[in-house]
Amino acid sequence: MNFEMIKTQLKAWLEPENLEKLRPKLGYQTGVLAGFALAAALLLGMADLATRGVIQLRLEEDLKAKLEEVIPAEIHDNDLLFDTVTLPSADANLGAAETIVYLAKKQGDVNAVCFKFVAPDGYAGAISLVMGIDKNGEILGVRVISHTETPGLGDKIEISKSKWILSFNGKSLDNVSFEQWAVKKDNGIFDQFSGATITPRKVVLAIRRGLEFYKANQATLLATGEKS
Repeated sequence: MNFEMIKTQLKAWLEPENLEKLRPKLGYQTGVLAGFALAAALLLGMADLATRGVIQLRLEEDLKAKLEEVIPAEIHDNDLLFDTVTLPSADANLGAAETIVYLAKKQGDVNAVCFKFVAPDGYAGAISLVMGIDKNGEILGVRVISHTETPGLGDKIEISKSKWILSFNGKSLDNVSFEQWAVKKDNGIFDQFSGATITPRKVVLAIRRGLEFYKANQATLLATGEKS
């Protein structure tokens, strides 16, 4: 039975003459309530079906925009959203058991990768980020996707609030030592924010973990190119 048939049946039940016949019956009120509940459920279901595609399209557009912020257009000729590899990441502490890695390829060769990850222990909660890394392991860009850090303090991790997040560009595990992957207060090389040290500290550590994840899977990811 399709939606139109159900709608027609409900309309027939609600005709005055039919309601009068039903009124004396014990189950009348229960039936009416059930009918309205069914109608509401059908309407919600139809609305969900009607908007699901639009919502998914918007989510894909938002994600693509973020990926393009950390992967320069000139180094790839493929669609990042549809050229991916899913890798186990439970041990990498990226915030998920598996991580989708988006591959930036040009003429079949992998030039860079990007993926989402999480700093789970920010001052006010988890901080979701995306990072682009070139094939040699250097950061092309990092952006914050979402967070709940304190406005005016911790929110300086956003590119719209400050240029702090750009300080990671060009950094790698090869040109920054393990000890240097910290804020200056902890004897590292990255600035902290006045009155908000925890937020940048946790972001720095999360980015280092992201680089370690890439290094551990570098050979596998680069081998996904068409050329060896």
